Amino acid sequence: MRRADNEMKMVFLSLSENESLARLAVGGFISPLNPRIDELNELKTAVSEAVTNCIVHAYRDGIGKIEMTARLYGSEVYIKIKDGGCGIEDIKKAMEPLYTTLPGEERSGLGFSVMESFTDSVNVKSRPGAGTAVIMTKKIRGKR
Repeated sequence: MRRADNEMKMVFLSLSENESLARLAVGGFISPLNPRIDELNELKTAVSEAVTNCIVHAYRDGIGKIEMTARLYGSEVYIKIKDGGCGIEDIKKAMEPLYTTLPGEERSGLGFSVMESFTDSVNVKSRPGAGTAVIMTKKIRGKR
């Protein structure tokens, strides 16, 4: 694995107010790349969706830890959002648009679709009972 130009790691509880903390941290972290407003908003939205999935799905009936790692490789951003929650039994099914494990709640089932549309790649690794890791990358073209 190549060496990152910069890296940050943070761990926070799966509380809804920490979703905005994750957004702010990523926004500050990529600021040296001078991202365009749309790039900044897209990446922050993708992070919000990944963190919200941890809060809503991974730790359904309690509070757990969410670990966020961000790395810069030149102008490419790598972000990993990891939880130690319930895991996903069928990743392919979970990534289908409109699929949700909580149909009785106001959930659209578009979290992974949003992540995929706002980043260059999304990779999901999960084991039932052992948690999930969502890895996203995005090339920042920046202001010209």
